[in-house]
Amino acid sequence: MLHKENRLKNKRDFDIAFKEGKGYKEDFLFLKARNNDLKFSRFGIVVGKKVSNKAIIRNKVKRRLREILKRKIDKVEKGVDIILITLPGIEKQEFKDLEEKVDKIFKKAELI
Repeated sequence: MLHKENRLKNKRDFDIAFKEGKGYKEDFLFLKARNNDLKFSRFGIVVGKKVSNKAIIRNKVKRRLREILKRKIDKVEKGVDIILITLPGIEKQEFKDLEEKVDKIFKKAELI
């Protein structure tokens, strides 16, 4: 689990990141990133019902993404709000493939 300071929690933070953030796409992932003027980065994950109507599958995707972010948090640039939005098809990806996609999208966004 991510530390409390590294999580985007309230709706206002998500809304600001969605409006002001720059977007990047990689297969089944969409990333929104914006500077937050803090000394640490914050992350949010959005897994909608378009991915799956079953909560168990959406939660599995979120758990996998959280674990990947936890492993990468030291390498990610500080002072950025990052939202990972999932697209349909991500639920079929293996953990290793998902990790590679996250690496690619972070490199594309120049966050690593």
